[in-house]
Amino acid sequence: MESMTPPPPIRRIVVEDAPTVVRPRSSAGNGHSARPRGGEVGIERMRAEQLSVAYGSNRAVKEVTLPVRQGEVLALIGPSGCGKTTLLRSLNRLTELTETATRTGRILLDGQDVDALEVTELRRRVGMVFQQPNPFPMSVFDNVAYALREQGNGRPGRGELQPAVVSALQRCGLYDEVKADLSHPALRLSGGQQQRLCIGRSLAVGPEVLLLDEPCSALDPRSTEIIEELITRLRTDVAIVIVTHNLQQAYRVADHVAFMYLGELVEYGPAEQVFGDPVAKRTRDYVAGTFG
Repeated sequence: MESMTPPPPIRRIVVEDAPTVVRPRSSAGNGHSARPRGGEVGIERMRAEQLSVAYGSNRAVKEVTLPVRQGEVLALIGPSGCGKTTLLRSLNRLTELTETATRTGRILLDGQDVDALEVTELRRRVGMVFQQPNPFPMSVFDNVAYALREQGNGRPGRGELQPAVVSALQRCGLYDEVKADLSHPALRLSGGQQQRLCIGRSLAVGPEVLLLDEPCSALDPRSTEIIEELITRLRTDVAIVIVTHNLQQAYRVADHVAFMYLGELVEYGPAEQVFGDPVAKRTRDYVAGTFG
């Protein structure tokens, strides 16, 4: 009888222990710095301070402090259920749409507590693009114009809105593909085009921060590449926070990375440092593919 070959050993990580939370490293003197992808890094648009979010008795985010800066892409990474999407949705108060959700700590936008802002004004200044493209069942033009009309006074006509619509479509990299017929139904666009249209719709109202919740997870590789190129171009004009399960994508597009686990911010730093020389053992295990 043929002998059985023993299976290869399985690497395991103990997950019962509390995460080791490390302080962000200073970029000075440690050999790592944010990648200079154009634009000057530094203007802090948002800040979460000791932010905690719970759904009933379940604490999804635990005392997280993070800056969001213009000129940067901040990637939130971590396994499913680690709190990264909850953190993202908290930044423009979408979590409060869930009846059982409670939040403590502060979220600041240009130094002002977001709770002091009217929620529609906050969501204009902090736009959100979701995992699944969600264009409205109307034309390409009217998708972008809808956002502009909602923010304006009165009901501006097509001619008045045309320059702003074209500008938004150019910024999201879609205009050359749709300029021949802006009346084309948005729902007949490809998935990648629909996602760029949703980004353009958010950009049309001039946000300071753009939140992206796994914007490429439903897209093909070519559409993903186009969206990633768009993200790196937009970062000079708007602060970007992206949630992604794709570690390669996070490395490609992010200037800073925040690794979350069980609601904790385990590690935050420049992308090269988090992926190439992480401080916390749990970060090392995650980026090496040991768990997740």
